[in-house]
Amino acid sequence: MPDLTPQSKKISIQIGGMTCQSCANRIEKVLNKKPFVQQAGVNFAAEEAQVVFDSTQVSETEIIEIIHKTGFSAHIKQANELPIEEKNTSIPWRLIILWIINIPFLIGMLGMMSGSYNLMLPPIWQFALASIVQLWLAIPFYRGAIGSIRGGLANMDVLVSTGTLTIYLYSAFMLFYHDNHAMGHVYFEVSVMVIGFVSLGKFLEDRTKKHSLNSLSMLLQLTPKKVTALRNDKWTEIALDQVNIGEIIRANQGERIAADGIIENGNGWCDESHLTGESRPEEKQKGGKVLAGAMVTEGSIIYQANQLGSQTLLGDMMNALSDAQGSKAPIARFADKVASVFVPAVLLISLVTFALTYVLTNDSVSSLIHAVSVLVIACPCALGLATPAAIMVGLGKAVNAGVWFKDAAAMEETAHVDTVVFDKTGTLTKGELEISALWQPQSAGYSEEDLYRFAAAVEQQANHPIAKAIVQAAEQKMLEIPTALFSKMEVGQGIQAELEQVGTIKVGKPDYCGLILPKNLEDIWQIASIVAVSINDEPIGAFALTDTLKNDILHAIQRLQQQNIDVVIMSGDQQSVVDYIAKQLGIKKAFGGLSPRDKAEKIQNLKSLGHVVAMVGDGINDAPALSAANVSFAMKSGSDIAEQTASATLMQHSVNQLIDALFIARATLKNIKQNLFFALIYNILGIPLAALGFLNPVIAGAAMAMSSISVLMNALRLKKVRF
Repeated sequence: MPDLTPQSKKISIQIGGMTCQSCANRIEKVLNKKPFVQQAGVNFAAEEAQVVFDSTQVSETEIIEIIHKTGFSAHIKQANELPIEEKNTSIPWRLIILWIINIPFLIGMLGMMSGSYNLMLPPIWQFALASIVQLWLAIPFYRGAIGSIRGGLANMDVLVSTGTLTIYLYSAFMLFYHDNHAMGHVYFEVSVMVIGFVSLGKFLEDRTKKHSLNSLSMLLQLTPKKVTALRNDKWTEIALDQVNIGEIIRANQGERIAADGIIENGNGWCDESHLTGESRPEEKQKGGKVLAGAMVTEGSIIYQANQLGSQTLLGDMMNALSDAQGSKAPIARFADKVASVFVPAVLLISLVTFALTYVLTNDSVSSLIHAVSVLVIACPCALGLATPAAIMVGLGKAVNAGVWFKDAAAMEETAHVDTVVFDKTGTLTKGELEISALWQPQSAGYSEEDLYRFAAAVEQQANHPIAKAIVQAAEQKMLEIPTALFSKMEVGQGIQAELEQVGTIKVGKPDYCGLILPKNLEDIWQIASIVAVSINDEPIGAFALTDTLKNDILHAIQRLQQQNIDVVIMSGDQQSVVDYIAKQLGIKKAFGGLSPRDKAEKIQNLKSLGHVVAMVGDGINDAPALSAANVSFAMKSGSDIAEQTASATLMQHSVNQLIDALFIARATLKNIKQNLFFALIYNILGIPLAALGFLNPVIAGAAMAMSSISVLMNALRLKKVRF
């Protein structure tokens, strides 16, 4: 990441016309070569560029113009603008015409393969049809090649244009200027069918990218096209883009919420799994919050729109996913280095193939066919797609599981994690005190229900967490809480009040209530917050309150340990409390009494020993440790600092989502390696076969198109990975 200045400005640009990964690479390279551009990344999936530039040297309009000169359309994406849903799935007319022309050549080639040359069109008709293809339908390839060369990055279009134009010109020369006009000396079918197969491959690649790889299209479908809003005291159906902040909207069963807002009336259940990964619907009542994209599964809700478009949590997630998909994983650098020298190397190999074949055979036709086959078989697109295709699917799958990665690098690093460090409060535990144990002396003379009732009556006058926990416990037991009078708070000790027909009730520290606990109580009493209760200075019992474990945390820790991942607790709480939690969870490494700096230093020590460390936390004091770890996870709705520092956000506040993230990251990295292997082995085997004459240009063109499709299909397998 380059050093940013106060003049640095970041803009999002929507780009049109990209048909393969090499297009994105070309735009990215052109932008990054400009001295005033500090960083540029192009998202092939969302057709979007993120550009950071020096606003004192260049304007937004000039950045757009640079992209236009590269051969693509572009416009500034506005703050509230969400990605546009791709609706056009029809086959483009250019491809239809191209394949209508291809059909007679295909029939002729099939006839030639069976020994019959009568099915091939007369040479002059072949020339006419090939000219339509080469001088009109192949223009996008020429534009792509010229733009690529101008940008200093030779791509697939250069190879296809060079190969097909060469064979077309050669065949035309043989037809009009050579004495022998025999059929064997014209190869118009090669130039036509190579363009046909490569164009078909590009179309399939583009459609797969827009409708299968890209999870943004799935998220866009969560927003309703129309809503029912209250206008002029009447419910009126309006388009989503006409909704204003403050608008009153109604959503009935089976409809989706259009904006983040507050419920004004009604009640029901909403499925918010698109944001949290939690499949269970949540009950919604007056005063509660609703989130854009949620499905009303039961009931009817009337709510006020407070956030629209990209300002909603759904919009934020879509922008975060778009940014993450546009970023590059470190493993992609390998593919970039290979791709940067690939096309020049292929051009050189093609020339060498022509020369050697001519020297060995003295046959210019065979030499040319072999050289063109080398040009056509080589496919840098498959190599360029290997990493981003898998990243697109992997990040989308993570979002579906309720995990928001900030970038591709964080996902790749997660795949290598062997140690997970947890903060305690709010991560392993609920962060809320609950009554875990109760003790009463035999001589108390009051029941447990009385103990709860009297304590709750007094604690209703207080507002601290312990008081709330006691009152809540009494309410859960459906007890009638009496009214206490004349309450008096003694700071740091407790609170007392008068209860009619009972006396003076004190609730607070044991000393304050005159209570001495037995020494043989359970271990939990050694680490709990103890609240005693007395009547007229006579102790009648005590509560042990602890921050209890989250319901699913034991299962989550067991899943980590089954994957041979070391689990460590680092907390600022006292060591005895941390040890108690660690014992419950079967964690052997637990450190208490740590300051934020101490946590960060311990994580650095783990990294120095060769461990790849993931840190999980949700508090402000976790920020240094989150920053120190190789990769970090913050709980959603924790502190803003923690979320900003972390590499990813867990939407459910569940550690089980962390394990899901580990599985997804490992599966994604494995898929990337498979894609790179397929792309490289394809060229390692294909180029020599083409050079030796075992592949003609038409078969090479079809194989080249399929190489990119095979990489995309392998990436799509990630959608079916279970964890």
